[in-house]
Amino acid sequence: MRYAVQRLIQAIPVFVITTFLIYTMVFALPGDPILALAGDKPVPEQVLNVMREHYHLNDPLLVQYGYYMLGVFQGNLGETFTGQSVSELLGDRWAVTAQLAVTAWIFELVVGIGLGIVAGLRRGGIADTAVLAGTTFIIAVPVFVFGYTAQILLGLNLGLFPTAGTDEGWPGSYLLPGMVLGSFGLAYVARLTRTSLVENLRADYVRTATAKGLRRHRIVGLHALRNSLIPVVTYLGIDFGNLMAGAVVTEGIFNLPGIGQQVFQSIQLQEGPVVVGVVTLLVMIFIVANLVVDLLYGVLDPRIRRA
Repeated sequence: MRYAVQRLIQAIPVFVITTFLIYTMVFALPGDPILALAGDKPVPEQVLNVMREHYHLNDPLLVQYGYYMLGVFQGNLGETFTGQSVSELLGDRWAVTAQLAVTAWIFELVVGIGLGIVAGLRRGGIADTAVLAGTTFIIAVPVFVFGYTAQILLGLNLGLFPTAGTDEGWPGSYLLPGMVLGSFGLAYVARLTRTSLVENLRADYVRTATAKGLRRHRIVGLHALRNSLIPVVTYLGIDFGNLMAGAVVTEGIFNLPGIGQQVFQSIQLQEGPVVVGVVTLLVMIFIVANLVVDLLYGVLDPRIRRA
């Protein structure tokens, strides 16, 4: 419990500093978002002043950030310059991106660790060579090429998966885009698992367990694999936030109405509150993921918890 509380306290300044930097980068940019909202149409100066006062645009940047954080701690991500709640705007879209990220993450976890174990246990064999060659190929191919190719071959030609939209719900509509999004993380998970497992199988404690007569599956499963998963858990925890943030291209290929599309549109319309709101949620996800990773460290290796 003390270990978890310490990690949670350490996350608070990270959250404040990160959100402040993001807020500054978005709202310190030159230009007036109220004038941008009006476009080419003339707007009375009185209306402009009322709008700027309502959104605290006349206040110093630090004061603006203070108002924003006060709303965040109350569960309010602010509102757009058209008066729409950011939380409501992101509600349905957030669910789409979350389901896509979860599908991709599960794909990375199950297939990536499985391939890494197979390659690690058969180091130098055909399976090991195939995994290393396959993951190298996946990393080398750009995501939009891989996505469109998978969409044409597996979706249109073979008809194995839906090609676009969310009509079939989860998991049907998310399987193919989830595999595309998670394939790059899968390559790193497989390689990391394989390398870590090979190193641990050479360790002295494995030789000692073998000399004591323990069965091979017990040595690998209980000792070597458990220690090998520590760096893999680190990557998987951080990568979940990356999947949420990096789904823009995949959502575009498969026409998924997630937050990636919304952020792209908001940047074009200079809707700073939407961009900051999305990034704030992503920062929260990164922090929670890192906290879960730290707690899993204590489960996988009790020495970390005691330290």
